Order: sequence, then C-alpha cells, then structure tokens
Amino acid sequence: MREETVLSSKKILVVDDEPKIVEVVKSYLENSGFDVYEAYNGNDALSIFQKVHPSLIILDLMLPDVSGEEICTVIRKQSRVPIMMLTAKIDEEDILKGLDIGADDYITKPFSARQLVARVIALLRRSGEEPMPLFNVLSFNNDELIIDNIRHEVRKDGSLVNLTPKEYKLLAVLVKYPSKVFTREELMNMALGEDYDGYDRTIDTHIKNLRQKLEKNTRNPRYILTVHGIGYKFGGG
Repeated sequence: MREETVLSSKKILVVDDEPKIVEVVKSYLENSGFDVYEAYNGNDALSIFQKVHPSLIILDLMLPDVSGEEICTVIRKQSRVPIMMLTAKIDEEDILKGLDIGADDYITKPFSARQLVARVIALLRRSGEEPMPLFNVLSFNNDELIIDNIRHEVRKDGSLVNLTPKEYKLLAVLVKYPSKVFTREELMNMALGEDYDGYDRTIDTHIKNLRQKLEKNTRNPRYILTVHGIGYKFGGG
C-alpha cells in the first residue's frame, strides 16, 4: 500500500474555538484525504477523542473552558497519539512548556494551511503505526503481569513469557488503548501491518495463543477480553 494512501486514511481531530480557523484547516485536510473531526472547546475535544480515537490531534492552547495544556496532559495519561499545538503564543517558554507536557510539534498563528498539512503528514510519518507505550514498564494485578517495553519482555508471576514478535505487537497495540475495542481488521492492520497476507481470523489464533501464555483461566480471561460481535480489548486490572 502506498504511503500517501495510508496517511490520508487517518482521522484528525481539530480543536480550536475560532470557527474560521477550524473551517480552513478542515478544508485543507479533507482535500488531502483525511477524515476530520472538529471541536470548539476542551470538553468536546475530550469526548470526541474517546469516541473516535484520532490518529493525530491539532490542539489550540487557548480554549474557553479547559486550556490546551490541560487537555494535552489528560490525553497523555491515556495515549501517545501525536499532538500538534496550535498557538498564538510565540514565547519560547510557552512552547517548551507545551512540548514538556507531551505535545509533539507546534505551529504558531497566523500560519499557512498548506504548511500545516505538510507538518501533519510529516508528524504522522514519524509516529507511524508502531505502538508506543504510555510507560516503559507496565504492571498489572500486583506485578502478576509485567510488560517491559524497553526490553520487549513480558513476565507472568516473575517468569519470562516467550512471545512471538507478532504476539508481542498484538499485545502492545491492545495495551496502548486499554479502553478501545478493536475489530479483527484493525488489529491485523496495526499489529501485523497493512500488507499482511492473511485472513482476519488469523487474529483469533494469535489471541488464543496469547491467552494460553498470559491467562490463568483461558475460559475466563482477565487480560485479553472478547467483545462479542466486534472483536477484542485489553482488560488490564
């Protein structure tokens, strides 16, 4: 699949309280093939973020209800989705503060819409689809399950779990978005790659193998949960 097609199929959330800015940004992004969602305040932005799981967020720092910095901080506790700050603040300290709390890039007002689209595409290329963890080491149920994202190791009850590369990628995707229910197709695209030559039911086999390695009771799993009629999600705990 061509890179342009992969990038342009993504969802972008644009958050700004100025309708004219949102309208211009949305128009340019849609002309580039992106699916665009819009929010005019912080509360709506968080609600839409939870519902659509965007691939990138363009976030104005000066919002009427909740500041962009606060929105960025809340999102960073849940996701590594790329965030581009949209700001009228040109002071270096303000920009550095935004980057420190988790933003990936920034663009200052007034801006060129064409340049913004180019920056969006560049940021999506850098972030790719490789799942990035919220923390380097994740622990669940009093260290019953430990996922070490630096060493790419998983331990259960203190013992190393031997996962295949595909099983580890699948687990990493599920853990990255613990509240999201994935379809088989989504898991296949994100964990195995857009060009993976296989059937979506292949995911079921990987899920079965993961459960055998991670769960104490595969008939009543704690971590890899089935959502009937849709797909799978990470249970955590």
